[in-house]
Amino acid sequence: MTRVDEIVAELAELEDPKARAVNERRGDPHGVNLTTLRALAKSIGTDRELAGALWHSGDVPAQLVALLISRPKQYTADELDAMLRSTRSDKAHDWLLNYLVTKSPHADELRARWWEDPDSRVRAAAWTLATRTVPQGDLDRDALLDTIAREMRDADPKLQWAMNETLATIGIEDAARRARAVEIGEELQVLADYPVSKGCTSPFAPAWIAEIVRRREG
Repeated sequence: MTRVDEIVAELAELEDPKARAVNERRGDPHGVNLTTLRALAKSIGTDRELAGALWHSGDVPAQLVALLISRPKQYTADELDAMLRSTRSDKAHDWLLNYLVTKSPHADELRARWWEDPDSRVRAAAWTLATRTVPQGDLDRDALLDTIAREMRDADPKLQWAMNETLATIGIEDAARRARAVEIGEELQVLADYPVSKGCTSPFAPAWIAEIVRRREG
């Protein structure tokens, strides 16, 4: 049995059927407790070769471990592109972006590469990267708002969520464009009815913007 087989088997033993049922409804076909998964990854340590083999196994928990034992600079732009296109889990998609792509020296190149991609999940990744770049002031915020106003209401869920994050971030970070960001959110009503636990901030952009600005301004 190879090391990859051993890890996949160990992860399979950690599967909780009830957790899997919940996760599958959220786009994640696995039932492994993430704290336990992180502990396993920590015990392995950084290992680029093993990470590649775990990713190519196609097993979602194994792919999550692969991301945790990787470092951003270990991957080329083409490798990250291929990994994103092969994801079948929202969690793996998000961790790939947050742990590797956003910290990669290829982040700007990949954002440009993915911006007009026909796959909405790939375009969503480009918007996630745009959100991370907005505070730096390197993007045309008016053009981003124009696109959001035109396309967000009818976008696929993953893309819609990513565009909404960009909308809220512009409204939070850019006082001169805050009123327009709020106006777009009010007009589109995207995520206006999203259920939110008590004490949590709504992802509805106008509410999100207002709450974060209130906290910052004290």
